[in-house]
This record gives sequence, structure tokens and C-alpha cells, in this order.
Amino acid sequence: MEKVFERTRGLTEVRMRYCPGCGHGIAHRLVGEVIEELGVREKTICVGPVGCSVFADEYFNCDAIQGAHGRGPAIATGIKRTHPDLVVFSYQGDGDLASIGMAETIHSASRGENITIIFINNGIYGMTGGQMAPTTLLGMWSTTSPAGRKAEVEGYPFHMCELLSSLEGATYLERVAMNKAANIIKARKAVKKAFQTQIEKKGFSMVELLSPCPTDWAMPPLEALKFLEEKMIPYYPLGVYKDWEEKVEEKEPEKVGVEK
Repeated sequence: MEKVFERTRGLTEVRMRYCPGCGHGIAHRLVGEVIEELGVREKTICVGPVGCSVFADEYFNCDAIQGAHGRGPAIATGIKRTHPDLVVFSYQGDGDLASIGMAETIHSASRGENITIIFINNGIYGMTGGQMAPTTLLGMWSTTSPAGRKAEVEGYPFHMCELLSSLEGATYLERVAMNKAANIIKARKAVKKAFQTQIEKKGFSMVELLSPCPTDWAMPPLEALKFLEEKMIPYYPLGVYKDWEEKVEEKEPEKVGVEK
């Protein structure tokens, strides 16, 4: 019988610990498939996060290092600068990347570090009990915003792709979603493009994946997918926010003043 589908060798056979309906398992598979397809699995290093995906190093079938909370981009930078021929990616959640790790994220993008970040945005702190995250929507319930997030109290959510797109060092930025097959197919293409950006030495790349968290959203999995579709995607529009292939060629600035 002809084999038409098989488990990617980019993942190990360790059983994942994620909650039913969680998006991390899908994101892991996309990364695993891409590093296998690109033929870079054996020279790829993952910087594992702190949070729900803290065991990512057990699931990705490549070398990995466990980073301190928020320090993923800094660690990835150090590895990439000392081993420029390796493929290095940091896998991070919204609290990890956009709260305690905001400085590391912004400065690595500003410097144009040739690394890739896989950013899981589920709008909540997952592992620690459902506290408000930097990306929690306005009006959204969490254990630390039981009346719903209010702009005048907790401020507005961060739009990370939009924020980083203003930095000259950022090369490829795209936001995708993991709520239905069509979007997951697009997410896979984005992840592949991000890794290709690094392989071709084009600079900093990040893919933001909108992901459901049924447990800490206090919703059944199907309702969580509906929430992602109706609430998260309208607030966090999908699409490419920066692409080095579509960058307009910069012109030499005109000389100002009187020539001597």
C-alpha cells in the first residue's frame, strides 16, 4: 500500500501534555514539518520557553536549550552569532515575548538579528492560572481582570507585528491563526517563509500565531475556536506586516545645502 502521509521526523514520539483544544500542538507540528522539509533539522536549535510549552524541547526533534523567562531572543542571538551556520528559533508565548521579554524582542528586531521567533498569542497567561497578558483583549476576563480588561486601568493590548514593523531591522513579520484548516495551511507557509528568511541570511523574522486556550478562557474547545474567529482575529488582523521580498528599494537621500 502506498504511504501518503506520515508523522514528521521534526517531532519526537513523546506524548504532548497540552490541554484539549490547545494550539501549541498544531504550532509544534508546523515547525517540525518545516524544518524537516527544508532539510535543516539536524542543524536547528530551539530556544525553549517558560510557560505551557516549557516541555517543547521534548517534542521538537532537534537540539534545544531552555531559556529563562523572556530571554529567548537574547539567547538565540548569542547562539546565532557564535554559530552563524545553524538555524536558531525561539518559541515563545505572549507573556514571555511581550511582557518580561519585551526589551529582548524589540532590541533583537532592531538590530536585525538573523533569528526566527515563533510567537504564540492566546491572549492569556496559560500555565500560571489565566492571568491577564499583554495581548489580553479589552473587556476580556482573566483571573487578574475579573471585570474584564479596561484601557483606563490596565492599558491597551500590544499589537506585536505592527509594533515591530516600524523597526528597520525587522525583515519578515506575519500574523496567522490556528482556528481552521485554511488558516493553518497559511500558517505553515508563514512558518516556512520565516525559516527561509533566516537561511537566506535576510535578518529578523517572526510569525505570530493566534491560538485558542480553552482551559484559561473557560470555554469548550469549539467555543474557543469561535471566540478566536469572532473576537481575536478582528482585533489582531491577519496578514503580512513586513516582507523583505516586497521591500521598496531605498534611494540615496538628496544632498541638502551648498556644495563647496
